[in-house]
Amino acid sequence: MRSTGLILGVESSCDETAAAVVRTGDEALSNVVASQMALHANYGGVVPELASREHLRNIVPVVREAVAQAGVSLSDLDAIAVTEGPGLAGALLVGITYAKALSFGLGKPLIAVNHLEGHIHAVLLEARQKAEAPMEFPLLALVVSGGHTHLYLAEQAANEMWNYRNVGRTVDDAAGEAYDKVAKLLGLGYPGGPWIDALAPHGNPRAVPFAFGQIKTRAAKAAHAEQNSAGGMHRLPPIAMKPQRIGHPKFEQSFDFSFSGIKTAVRRYVETHHMRAGIEYRHAALAADASIRPGSPDAVKLCNPQTLDLIASCQHAVVGNLLRQTFAAAESFGARGVIVSGGVAANRELRRRFQAEADRRGLPIAFPSLALSTDNAAMIAAAAWPKFVAQNFAPEDLGATPQLRLGAQ
Repeated sequence: MRSTGLILGVESSCDETAAAVVRTGDEALSNVVASQMALHANYGGVVPELASREHLRNIVPVVREAVAQAGVSLSDLDAIAVTEGPGLAGALLVGITYAKALSFGLGKPLIAVNHLEGHIHAVLLEARQKAEAPMEFPLLALVVSGGHTHLYLAEQAANEMWNYRNVGRTVDDAAGEAYDKVAKLLGLGYPGGPWIDALAPHGNPRAVPFAFGQIKTRAAKAAHAEQNSAGGMHRLPPIAMKPQRIGHPKFEQSFDFSFSGIKTAVRRYVETHHMRAGIEYRHAALAADASIRPGSPDAVKLCNPQTLDLIASCQHAVVGNLLRQTFAAAESFGARGVIVSGGVAANRELRRRFQAEADRRGLPIAFPSLALSTDNAAMIAAAAWPKFVAQNFAPEDLGATPQLRLGAQ
């Protein structure tokens, strides 16, 4: 049968049921997303059992709508692509079970896609749609969202498949998770990212000094332990801040992240500055009026100058940490371009500061559109295309892998 280049992507890793039809990895014919945000906002976070139930309700109509919008039939498809992980086990299983059944019924190959790789290909998809000149390899990709904060060194092999090396990761909370927790502490809505992003411009980003410590590499920690075991007579010299090249892992700078401390720092600030009454008032006001949206005049009025300064300072610190680690890694590994993707890539301060730093260094940088920043299925279908070309199909016993990693560690 003649190849059409059409791949149906299915995404259900967390709280959004999505389906899309993409041609040859660079032309999105449809991209349908059924969001559960309003449901989970009532609980201040994603409830896995409720997410799975909603996926079961939405998966069939969402796929039907994606195929209809694309103006194709299921028989026109070359393959079915689905997210295998990482994500919530029950949510992943809904998408995988449906995709496997559809693949079997149509006699079409099934392609398993890592959700994190999908975020990277969301940017590449749009770059190809705009007919932009491709970035030179290697690329340094920051995937930053509510569940992930990772740095990948990415290159494309001769067989069209992509290779990834994970060169940085969060050791605790993801950046988006930190935003959610800070927003909850301050009586704001869920998800926290849009509230932080919208309110931060109304405050002073340097009013509250937040600082992120340098995370030691495993080699440095081992050396420090060895010094201590030898009697602790000599102090280990500080880790050199100048990035080192690949090939000398013992002396490499760490490009890992840690965001759990920002929540603790905000809580202490709230307690020492007696802000609890204002937080309770704001929480009650938002619970009573669901029409108040992030960035609206009513939302700004709910926050006094001290709260707005705290929000602005928190965001400034988080974005600054992401920026320093990303560009230090890009320099260390000789990256020829930078990709930023994931839900937090929609943050306006992040885009502005990353763009300015990339321009200063003369590095190409690319972000996804707002529509492709959050979870979607177009990115899954786009990431599946190189796998289809290489005939890298999923096994019949494909299952969910909630802790799935991407690339060499």
